[in-house]
Amino acid sequence: MIIIKIRDDFTKSPGGRLIEEGAYSGELFRNNILSPKYKEALEKNEKLIVDLDGCYGFATSFLEEAFGGLCRELKDNNILKHIEIISEDEPGLVEDIESYVKKALK
Repeated sequence: MIIIKIRDDFTKSPGGRLIEEGAYSGELFRNNILSPKYKEALEKNEKLIVDLDGCYGFATSFLEEAFGGLCRELKDNNILKHIEIISEDEPGLVEDIESYVKKALK
């Protein structure tokens, strides 16, 4: 399995949606970390684990751009089969991300 710990691999303070809106955006996370690691997981036929714990919070726009944007970018209907989201700090975020992915796939 391949693991992304956002607090260690990106930042403890995620920002907004787009790069031009400020530091540590969902777009930057998707482009530099999430998308490459997702593609690596597919190539290796492994599960990608994304750990949200240890951050100071997530803007809806960050999560939608990162995960919904990944779906729009790759047009992959099986993303939720290959990614597992972990959040003990805020378990509701997992459901939120799943809904962003499902909306992006429509």
